[in-house]
Order: sequence, then C-alpha cells, then structure tokens
Amino acid sequence: MDPQPPAALSAGLDPEDFYFDGPLLVFTAAWHLKRGSCCGSGCRHCPYGHASVATARPAGPDRP
Repeated sequence: MDPQPPAALSAGLDPEDFYFDGPLLVFTAAWHLKRGSCCGSGCRHCPYGHASVATARPAGPDRP
C-alpha cells in the first residue's frame, strides 16, 4: 500500500516535502522554504521562527 494519499500526490509534493505522523501529514522545513514565508499556522518545522503566528500555541505531545 502506498503511504502517500492521492491529495498529496495531486498537490505536487515531493517526498522530501512531508512525512506522516500517524494520520497527520507534516510538512518539512524543505517544503516551508519552497513556500517562501511563514503561513502563521504554528507549523512544527517552520524555518521562519513562526514569524506570522499571532499567539503562541501551547506545548503538547507533538510540540516541545
């Protein structure tokens, strides 16, 4: 079984752009760098220091 869902394939993602953490698709820093700026979602691998995040998100099992 292919671990990549059709949505990821049709979005034109390269294998280095994401990985799965259980059912979650997680974007890597490589994808964020291709995007070009912080999206403001508090992403796990944001290489821009969460520059566009309005408020800090609380720590949780997937966020240190």
